[in-house]
Amino acid sequence: MTSRALTQQEGVRTALEMSIERRPEPESDGLSEADALWPKRLRRIVRASLTYWRRPDLIDPAELLLTELATNALRHGKGCDIGVRVFFRDDRCVIEVDDGSPARPELRHAAVDEEGGRGLLLVDTLAKEWGVSSDGTTTWCTLPLTEGPTDMQPAAVTAPVLREIRLDLPANPSAAALARIQARTLLTVMAWPGKQHLAIDALHVLVDNAVEHALPPEEPDQQFKACLSVTEAHELLIDVTDPLPQFPNFDQAVAGEGTRSLWEIKRQGVALSWFVTGSEFGGKTVRAVLRPGVVEL
Repeated sequence: MTSRALTQQEGVRTALEMSIERRPEPESDGLSEADALWPKRLRRIVRASLTYWRRPDLIDPAELLLTELATNALRHGKGCDIGVRVFFRDDRCVIEVDDGSPARPELRHAAVDEEGGRGLLLVDTLAKEWGVSSDGTTTWCTLPLTEGPTDMQPAAVTAPVLREIRLDLPANPSAAALARIQARTLLTVMAWPGKQHLAIDALHVLVDNAVEHALPPEEPDQQFKACLSVTEAHELLIDVTDPLPQFPNFDQAVAGEGTRSLWEIKRQGVALSWFVTGSEFGGKTVRAVLRPGVVEL
């Protein structure tokens, strides 16, 4: 595989292409304050891009891979600009970072007491394949475009995310009650213009569902994550991620068969979907999308 030549071939679909300006500090060996802001920005941008392209299953690994490649380029690149490209080709997603330096990055195994030096090791572990262009300037890696379970629902397509807040919740039955308590304050902080009571109920239902069905009591080390996000279109996204990559009978659950909690919030206008996340601990994300409207506190 070559670098730019691949993006010029027929059938390539570009998800993200941008250039960022390096602002290194000559007297420092680390990232400058300005350059250190870019990895977080790139995570938000690639998340929005892959959501638009309906590939939420790639978001978590793509965020990690792009962060490692971009951080390495910002730290060691010789050019003024860093080129970033994410695109789809055949059965893979390709991530490329061009740092303008002919020095080829090398995989090494850092000592236990070293703080850095593990970036390419993480890339080697997460990516299907990775390499460097013939001129040494571009490091690339790929992720497979795999199909999820046959009953998986596509993630609701939303506008790019403006801001997000992650909830710190315990992986035990108290999580749903704590989520309800935290949600009121967080929704006020995020200034989301919509039915906050319904949003709080939706978060409670998703967290309670994850605790009941995806965190077996015999496996105390299992984890889950929750996140509230507001998009440019003022939609509220409620994402709850758990370790299980399946959601058996999702359609029946939102139709009110069996437990009626998901059906109840859907009946009130909440859009529900789920998708495989590909996160560091595997599993799926259940998403609720609420439209903006008159604020009801």
